[in-house]
Amino acid sequence: MKKSFKVITLVAAVSMVAAVAVAPSSSAASKAKIKACLALDTGGVDDKSFNASAWAGAQATSSVANVSYLAATSDADYAPNIKKLVDSKCDIIVGVGFLINGAIVSAAKANPGTKFAIVDQDGLDHGADGSVYPGSAIANLKGLTFGTNQSAFQAGYLAAGFTKSGKVATYGGINIPPVSIYMDGFARGVAYYNKVKGKKVVVLGWDTAKQDGTFVGGFSDQAKALQISKNFEQQGADVIFPVAGGLGGATAGNSMSSHKSVVIGVDSDAFVQTPQYASVLLTSVVKGVGASVTSVIKDTASGKFSNTTYVGTLANKGTGLAGYHSLASKVNAVLQREVRALGAAIQAGTVDVTK
Repeated sequence: MKKSFKVITLVAAVSMVAAVAVAPSSSAASKAKIKACLALDTGGVDDKSFNASAWAGAQATSSVANVSYLAATSDADYAPNIKKLVDSKCDIIVGVGFLINGAIVSAAKANPGTKFAIVDQDGLDHGADGSVYPGSAIANLKGLTFGTNQSAFQAGYLAAGFTKSGKVATYGGINIPPVSIYMDGFARGVAYYNKVKGKKVVVLGWDTAKQDGTFVGGFSDQAKALQISKNFEQQGADVIFPVAGGLGGATAGNSMSSHKSVVIGVDSDAFVQTPQYASVLLTSVVKGVGASVTSVIKDTASGKFSNTTYVGTLANKGTGLAGYHSLASKVNAVLQREVRALGAAIQAGTVDVTK
């Protein structure tokens, strides 16, 4: 009995040593996670659009990063929020949104030991007039950009083929490149449909020649977005493409009440993000914000971070059209095939979405 007791005691002791030996390894793995932080634009983390997509992308890296965010309530919060993240020793800070670019560029230049990324900008140092300074690439800053005019072009073609009134419309939050690129692609897609079909579908809300159109003036004025939507309907538009983040909900809500129009979502699949509007959602022009954020955080964790600008396209799934979901049966099968073929032609370079 004594021998048995000693053997059991010895085995237990060895097991305890093994357990102790394993524990530091587990702890080390936990400490190996990087700290990834998001500086969000206004609209909140649950804006059902841009910020929400970026945060979802960050959360998808939980195996390699501890993630957190700070939300902005106004432009004045951008620089202070980024400073808080720098002070908290984030390994990478991702600025979410075109308007936060200036604060991100300044922070990246002032903190070369911290890695940065900026969604919807090229990561270069721009002058006040938008020009790029010579040698303006910043070693610790990566731009995350998207060729959303490619999928918006498809959406314009789709809208032109779907409309019964011969009028479609688009409006934006603010006339800045990440917004206008959608609107311009949409309008040019309509023009392409007119060209190949010999039609005269009219686009309200955007002028490709003037590069200007209808804008809310921000991304939070629900009342103005609603009025713009009603105005478009009164002018005969039966397909509306709001490029204004969460304000698309005002347009979709109006469409459900009026029964006069359908809506094309933006940034994320609106059918998934806002299922309450499913009955009026034709499709969505998706921007792969989440995927780009996931990618840059994982690259940072694996030591592969680079300042080479990322460009999301149809070819690399950085942008695309969502499904037709509840309205699939109302989209002519021939039109569906033409929209798919158009996407392939854009990828092949046989259709230029900028003309």
